[in-house]
Amino acid sequence: MAQAETLPPQMTAIAIEGGKGAAEALHAVTLPTPEPGPGQVLIRVEAAGVNRPDIAQRLGFYAPPPGAPDTMGLEVAGEVVRAAGRWQVGDKVCALLGGGGYAQYAVCDARHALPIPAGLSPLEAAGLPETVFTVFANVFEHGALKAGETLMVHGATSGIGTTAIQMAKAAGARVIATARGADKARQALELGADIAIDATAQDFAEVARANGGCDVILDMVGGDYFAKDLAALNTGGRLVFIAAQAGAKVELNIGALMLKRAVITGSTLRPRSADEKARLAAAVEATVWPWIAAGKLRPQIDRTFPLAQAAEAHAYLEAGGHLGKVMLTV
Repeated sequence: MAQAETLPPQMTAIAIEGGKGAAEALHAVTLPTPEPGPGQVLIRVEAAGVNRPDIAQRLGFYAPPPGAPDTMGLEVAGEVVRAAGRWQVGDKVCALLGGGGYAQYAVCDARHALPIPAGLSPLEAAGLPETVFTVFANVFEHGALKAGETLMVHGATSGIGTTAIQMAKAAGARVIATARGADKARQALELGADIAIDATAQDFAEVARANGGCDVILDMVGGDYFAKDLAALNTGGRLVFIAAQAGAKVELNIGALMLKRAVITGSTLRPRSADEKARLAAAVEATVWPWIAAGKLRPQIDRTFPLAQAAEAHAYLEAGGHLGKVMLTV
């Protein structure tokens, strides 16, 4: 067993000047190195994922849950330096956090950490937790996607989208992907989508219906996509929302919902209880980690930035030209 090392009393982390603001508000600060509580591990962070919820938090729309750090960062990978639960000092893990991942050290409920899959670097592994947990909970649990069914994924080249395509294919489903632009549609096909639709040039509902319709739709857009989603669904289909980038207010034709016998649902990940996240972590490790081992799923890393350039990473993600994950290295 590795010996616990002496840790520095302070560390570098990224904070939001004024509490919220544009990407330029992100700056490096010196904070006390966190002390893990009972049942928690302390991770020396090697890489952290940059996600849309981080941007929402920076803009003042997505507050950390009680007890979580005010600093951003929902997923990391690195080395355990203070152990608890199943972990020992020196173990390499990736972890889902309530916050605080944009830092040299991060505290995590030991049950929310998973082993870095064989063959993946810490950088790649850091891009797994937020996206994989989100897709698993929403597509496979709330959406109940089964082998032989069809999943439609909007935002197909995002971190969530690239993960959802691969996970659905690993589960034996067919995938219809939508993206904004012909190049992004082509990239979705290269990731394994069976059909890719340029949503700027085609009516995705018409294309879906012409190709057998959809059993599950994963939507992070909302707004005017909603009516088309309902039209694209098969009878008994499930429409799952994880964001509403084009607007949270929609108009529902209840008659159409009834005729389709459709289910409309949605969820967030960050506010879930520690026990619920632990349950989800165990389910992900049992189901998704074997897909990674079999080569069916690999994080798509678009670009990396050093921790000190978190502002540039946020600006790059907001510009929307990425394929897969934007990452910070520590």
